[in-house]
Amino acid sequence: MTLHNTPTRFICTALMAALLAACSPTTNEGSVSAMNKPASSSANSPTSQAKTQHAASDATLSRHTEDTRRARPAPAPAPQSELASPAYLNSRTADPVFLTAHEPYPQQIEDRENYARYQDNPVIAAQEQSVSTFGVDVDTGAYTNVRRLLNGGQLPPAAAVRAEEFINYFDYGYAAPENKDTPFNIATEVARAPWNPKRQLLKIGVQGYQVAPADIPASNLVFLIDTSGSMSSRDKLPLLKGALKQLVAELRPQDRVAIVTYAGQASMTLDSTPGDQKARIRAAIDGLQASGSTNGAEGLDLAYAQAAKGFVKGGVNRILLASDGDFNVGMVDLETLKEKISRQRQSGIALTTLGVGGGNFNDALAVQLADAGNGSYHYLDSLREARKVLATELSSTLLTIAQDVKIQVEFNPAVVAEYRLIGYEKRALAREDFNNDRVDAGDIGAGANVTALYEITPVGVAGARLDPLRYGKPTPPSGSSQELAFVRVRYKLPGASDSKLIEQAVKREDIKVASAPSTESPSSANAFGSEGMRRAAAAAAFAQWLRGSKYLDGYTPTQIAALARSARGDDPYGLNAELAALVELASGLGTPAAQ
Repeated sequence: MTLHNTPTRFICTALMAALLAACSPTTNEGSVSAMNKPASSSANSPTSQAKTQHAASDATLSRHTEDTRRARPAPAPAPQSELASPAYLNSRTADPVFLTAHEPYPQQIEDRENYARYQDNPVIAAQEQSVSTFGVDVDTGAYTNVRRLLNGGQLPPAAAVRAEEFINYFDYGYAAPENKDTPFNIATEVARAPWNPKRQLLKIGVQGYQVAPADIPASNLVFLIDTSGSMSSRDKLPLLKGALKQLVAELRPQDRVAIVTYAGQASMTLDSTPGDQKARIRAAIDGLQASGSTNGAEGLDLAYAQAAKGFVKGGVNRILLASDGDFNVGMVDLETLKEKISRQRQSGIALTTLGVGGGNFNDALAVQLADAGNGSYHYLDSLREARKVLATELSSTLLTIAQDVKIQVEFNPAVVAEYRLIGYEKRALAREDFNNDRVDAGDIGAGANVTALYEITPVGVAGARLDPLRYGKPTPPSGSSQELAFVRVRYKLPGASDSKLIEQAVKREDIKVASAPSTESPSSANAFGSEGMRRAAAAAAFAQWLRGSKYLDGYTPTQIAALARSARGDDPYGLNAELAALVELASGLGTPAAQ
């Protein structure tokens, strides 16, 4: 090394050190992980100053809008697969708080979606327990919420999947009763189980009588709308505005609508207004804006007060609660809220819940509040779904024709070795509850149908899941050995305190058991009962696959999709065809974890 080169080398070394220091990310406690932050950020750069100003502005906003999701440091870097998922990116790009001209990359926030966990119904030996009892359920929210998650590129958590809501999303063409003296018909069918032809499926359908929208009694409706800060994204309040307008279009002069909103506090946005003043109602809907925290309990109090003020004797009196998440201000105890709603339903005011959005969606709350309010729960993932619930199926959404509907199935142990009810875990009832008119159960709306599927194993057929008991006594054939099961349905007419009973036997001669085809051949799907049976079986199989169920015996998504396509039938809205497409979409996203 020559002496005259030393200063030059020293200067170069110093410059390189300075450049490296300038390019190094800061490591103070408030920074996000390098995975979420541009590599060229500098503490003194204009971009960093803009971020600081943005963070200060966001902090000021959050003091007024407790529910608004805001950028905050993540406790640990998230897996790269999670950050790259469409569901992760969509949940942030939909929120203008996260993306500005100065902040090109979304920061990680906590996913606060809430679902109630449950275990699948077990296999039961008919000889040990021959009776199964449950309350009906007309909710469909689990299916459409899962559809939202799948279209966002993510498999749902197992707790988000409820098989009965997948099955009940679809129509099965049951014959409706001819008059209102008996509010519904019972339809039964037995066929081979597609996932194991050695077993059978028993389908029980309950179809309510039809009421044309023009014949619905005068309606007193209260829209209870969550307008807290978290409702600002496109899939929440903006979607909800379009959804409510679908219902407004169906209103008649004798109907009345009021709008109550709640954020930090509840307010009366629209006084009770006749249904033919559509421009005024739509203008009130258009004026809704999202800001503030979520005082849902105060909103409920005001909505019930308004519904009581406009109560229509002999008419429809219903609150439609639309929200994306929790009640986090005021009364937030779930049991207290359910008790409040249960008291109000005794006065004839029902509550229906409409879920929207994601990120902080509280499915468990929406389900339980609707159950307490003698209403149904629906999740609106699109304007098309909103039209289905609030316009096409308006009669079943608004008008209750039977209350506290319970189903009890007694299996004949001489014919059925074991059975398993697919779904309805949250509607299970004790055997003695069936005859107790004080025990609450589900309601059925005009034109609605409810379907239940049992997987059964006939006596003497190889492949039973349960071994026979060493000390159990074999069941001798009885005089009713030609009956597979006996179905009882108990219900109350609206406003009645005493229930009525319908009974119907399931005959062995009605069993459709074609010779067992190869389960590897999609063309064999037609052997598994009627079109309606195959559609119900496909919906049930899809739900079980998404939950990682142990009961499918290796039945694959390819086979489920083929079964769904074989049952497309009359499909004016494309919902039956969509089922097969969703199965294939889910299959491409991975394999659900086993329970």
